[in-house]
Amino acid sequence: MVKPIPQDATGAPVARPIDPGVRIGHVHLKVADLDRALAFYCGVLGFELIQRYGTQAAFISAGGYHHHIGLNTWESKGGSPPPPGTTGLYHVAILYPTRAALADALYRLAEAGIPLQGASDHGVSEALYLSDPDGNGIELYVDRPEDQWPRTANGELAMVTQRLDLQDLLAARKA
Repeated sequence: MVKPIPQDATGAPVARPIDPGVRIGHVHLKVADLDRALAFYCGVLGFELIQRYGTQAAFISAGGYHHHIGLNTWESKGGSPPPPGTTGLYHVAILYPTRAALADALYRLAEAGIPLQGASDHGVSEALYLSDPDGNGIELYVDRPEDQWPRTANGELAMVTQRLDLQDLLAARKA
């Protein structure tokens, strides 16, 4: 059982912050069909296959890293996505280095006929939302420089959710 987080006199949680250098290293997804998942992640999004373990698992990455995404059918071969209203992963967020790279991702999705479920400007970032072939939520996004993030008068972060102009984003794509 997890102990409750201590609170200050106002009831706000008091916690020791995690080291700011901590990063999410990789995600491992259960998929129903490994070849179908590889066709999406490698064929559409452009990740590269780093290693494959027969017909049950594969590791993919961007730029030759050992893996950003693991895909496996160990407990899910032929399975179906979890029904709405259940717990689990909401989405995997994939950070693109530039707006032009995100624009290229949008182009790839359109070329492959993969529909978006949403596209938002959050002030701090621009994001595309979709599902992979197994129903896993995917966010493809690019951060704005921190000095451009919206803030309140007292300096607190003021994220928003506004419509993302997809045509403007596509115009940033380098042909």
